[in-house]
Amino acid sequence: MRATGRLHLGNYLGAIKGMLELQENPEYETLYMVADLHAITTPYKVEELRRNRKDLLIDYLAAGLDPKKSIIFYPSDVPEHMELAFYFSSVATIARMQHLPTYKDKVKQFPQDNSMALLNYPIQMAADIMAYKAELVPVGIDQEPHLEVAREIARKMNTQYGTDFPEPKRFATKGEYVPSLKGEGKMSKSVAGTYINVGDSFEEVQKKVRSIPTATVAGGEMSGGIKALFLLSELFIADSVPNYKKEFEVGSLQFSGMKDELAQAIFEQVKPIQEKRKKIEADPEYVTRVVKEGAQKARAIALATVTEVKKAMGLG
Repeated sequence: MRATGRLHLGNYLGAIKGMLELQENPEYETLYMVADLHAITTPYKVEELRRNRKDLLIDYLAAGLDPKKSIIFYPSDVPEHMELAFYFSSVATIARMQHLPTYKDKVKQFPQDNSMALLNYPIQMAADIMAYKAELVPVGIDQEPHLEVAREIARKMNTQYGTDFPEPKRFATKGEYVPSLKGEGKMSKSVAGTYINVGDSFEEVQKKVRSIPTATVAGGEMSGGIKALFLLSELFIADSVPNYKKEFEVGSLQFSGMKDELAQAIFEQVKPIQEKRKKIEADPEYVTRVVKEGAQKARAIALATVTEVKKAMGLG
């Protein structure tokens, strides 16, 4: 995840739960990073990045990622990522990078900040994956175009230089689609007012849930906001949903009561994460140790890969 803000409910249900499942599966060796390098490809504030990268790493730990079972690190602590990205850039064309829909979207969003870092984002992502010769990447379907670039780079490197990179595939974990509080699309850190942070107090959660746009009178066709309310309710108060649907259909549903029950259920699920986070925050030496050890473990693997690539390309 990019270090652009705290972990929110959509991240937790849509990604972290799947990451935890993989971590506990003995068939896999797992590496999870707080993507701080990726946060500087679009406009950012230095102090916010410093805070966000640390906050997100602590959120990872509080949510259950375990440094004894997974390698947890910042890619900025593993310079081999950037070195490998440069080598990969020699087999990737500018035209191919410009063609990516994600790149086009970001240029529209930040027309004055169309940087080389943004253009190279998919190459950096390929380096992040291939530094560890990873075969499976647990990301959403929206990242498939970037994974295709990684596969293309793997094929070119293997063909031109005789390397042995596997072609990474998307691994779909059992995540949940978590709708935006605005009733359009999904929860997103980049869109204000759409998400609930896992660190929000009960009052904050309640205020945000109450802000979901609903009609003053129940019944009729469901608006986007009402659909979002019911989707969220299916995730947290599934047993109550059938009754709420009946009340909606006959026009007797009191949205305020439904929203307050939902807010309470959401807070009960994030409360243990918040309690664990407080313990972690109280032990800064532990956080420093996790970061240092994660970087050391990641670098040991990435350095071996870079050494192979340099030799294959005539640089070693």
